[in-house]
Amino acid sequence: MMTIKNLLLTGICCFLFNTAFAQRSHKEAIIPIDTSYSVVHEWTQNHKKYSFITVVEVGDTTGLTIENNIIYTHYGARKLHLDVAQPKGMTSEKQPVVLIVHAGGWSSGNQSMDRTIAYELARHGFATVCPEYRMSPEAKYPAAVQDVETALRWIRASAKRFHFDPNRIAILGTSAGGQLAALIGSINAPYPAFETPAYTHNSVRVNAVVDMDGILTFIGHGSGEGHDEPGKLSAATRWFGAPMNIDPAPAIQASALTHVNAKSAPILFVNSCLARMHAGRDEMIAKLNQYGIYNETHEIPDTPHTFWLFHPWFDTAMTFTIGFLHKELKNNTLKK
Repeated sequence: MMTIKNLLLTGICCFLFNTAFAQRSHKEAIIPIDTSYSVVHEWTQNHKKYSFITVVEVGDTTGLTIENNIIYTHYGARKLHLDVAQPKGMTSEKQPVVLIVHAGGWSSGNQSMDRTIAYELARHGFATVCPEYRMSPEAKYPAAVQDVETALRWIRASAKRFHFDPNRIAILGTSAGGQLAALIGSINAPYPAFETPAYTHNSVRVNAVVDMDGILTFIGHGSGEGHDEPGKLSAATRWFGAPMNIDPAPAIQASALTHVNAKSAPILFVNSCLARMHAGRDEMIAKLNQYGIYNETHEIPDTPHTFWLFHPWFDTAMTFTIGFLHKELKNNTLKK
């Protein structure tokens, strides 16, 4: 359990990480950084209502092989990094892989913030990859989608080096990362707007998607995104670069609900109790069912949006996630 002292230490570590990251990035290219999404901020906000919560720690990593800040692509001087965690003692086997996309409203956060999820999955036999991606202060939509798809292609391009199984790959995302994961998994094929020159001979298809409280649509169906206030633009408007009522095309294109098709990946929805974070979910389930695509939904009662950061909900979310991934990845290979 995390004490106040440990929480403060976590906050200091996060600050130091963000500062070091900003300094490193500054040497490579000038990058505006939004540090508003952090574990400390989320604990401060949620502890007011849920006084019993404790922050999830990374746990025992002695059984893992971890390599951080690997450069996976670049745009001129701008380099993008990712972290890899794997179970030790499995180097002779091809490992199923989970790409984990962090939260932060397409504006904030970094690839270190879901290490608790990554290490827990690695302890259960999955290789995990947590990528950095360009966010709205630096680059507007669809840059983030392009980066996440490039990270997927990198996994396959690096399969031999890391003993990844290129035919058993899932994508998991939290909040904004869940939206990105669901979008990519719903298309589950090359898409012109999201293509980059990197690793073009490698596929972006995935076997499965885990969406933790990421919306499925930006327009209608209960979506609360894009509602700007005087002097305060919404996260979606900042990402798309224009209000949806002026230019709805990017919002429609970025909605997973728009793209469900016969090749969409099976998906697990793990949701908080906040209805606005379920936007488009029921409609997407209906479409998936029409195509006979497997899906699961688990709504954890009385939970804040960022439930995956805290006990007592983390273990419940991981139980759902690990069970789903074992079913979809451990024994199944990607159908051509």
